[in-house]
Amino acid sequence: MRTAAVLSAHFRELGVEKGTTLLLHSSLRSVGPVRGGGRAVLSALRDALGPGGTLVVPTFTEGNSLTSRAYLHMTRDLTPLQLLSYREHMEPFCAASTPSQGMGRLAEEVRVTPGATRSTHPQASFAVLGPRAARITRDHPLDCLLGERSPLGRLYEEEAYVLLLGVGYETCSAFHLAEYRQPHPPRRRYDCRVLTQDGPRWLNYVDVALDDSDFGTLGRCLEAADPAPDGPVARGRIGAADSRLFPLRWAVDAAGDWLAKCRTRPEDLPVEADRA
Repeated sequence: MRTAAVLSAHFRELGVEKGTTLLLHSSLRSVGPVRGGGRAVLSALRDALGPGGTLVVPTFTEGNSLTSRAYLHMTRDLTPLQLLSYREHMEPFCAASTPSQGMGRLAEEVRVTPGATRSTHPQASFAVLGPRAARITRDHPLDCLLGERSPLGRLYEEEAYVLLLGVGYETCSAFHLAEYRQPHPPRRRYDCRVLTQDGPRWLNYVDVALDDSDFGTLGRCLEAADPAPDGPVARGRIGAADSRLFPLRWAVDAAGDWLAKCRTRPEDLPVEADRA
């Protein structure tokens, strides 16, 4: 069984440096048995980053949305009356207490750590630990899930790094920033349920139609284009987890070029097309 000290050495060997701002996507299970579990893995990573480093994780929440894949899956066989009841009982988003969904146990470890700051977007929030947390999480507007005015835009400015810990490029949220930078990206309507001072409330907005269906191919193509040991993508193992570390700015810029050349752009989606 590995210890936090061993994992901290693994992070440093991969290239994690003190003072870095780091966006983490992770699978705790892939790391293998660790004495102390997820809390120990988080401690090891924060030790590698040092007190001047900042750790960022996605804390996305699909469960309060009428437009997410999770919602469509859960409601596809419901009758109109069942659908109405389901919507009435959907948990509204509260930045202070709503758990992330599908982001992994390490993301939750960060979110609940004392001192963590979370952006307030009801579907695409990020949780942050470290001295740059306030800047990264402030002012996350409703109509900018993962664009320039989101935490991803600030991570680009900060010249952050991305760590894929036991997960593939399919999870790399930084690629979404490249979608926003495409000429005239398709847009769609989003609906979500939010907890306000007056109780639960439904909100809707129009934003870029996010599509991660080709992110795995995108990432593998970028890595294959420069596989040299001193290339932009560092590969190694953290515990038992195959992992990758690379500059976020490089990933976004390269993804923008790839999307422009390789993705077939659909017609703009009607803003009402995604309503259940």
